[in-house]
Amino acid sequence: MAKKVVATLKKEGGVSYTRVVKMERSPKTGAYTFKEAIVESTNIKDFLSKK
Repeated sequence: MAKKVVATLKKEGGVSYTRVVKMERSPKTGAYTFKEAIVESTNIKDFLSKK
């Protein structure tokens, strides 16, 4: 059976997380690459502004 990890992350006073997918263009080939991360909801803008 699958474990329910989500239930442990949604406790009172816990930090909420968000899955963020960032699309970047490769300078070498010009193709698009995708970077994926699970980030705290308060740090989404910081993740997206990084290069």
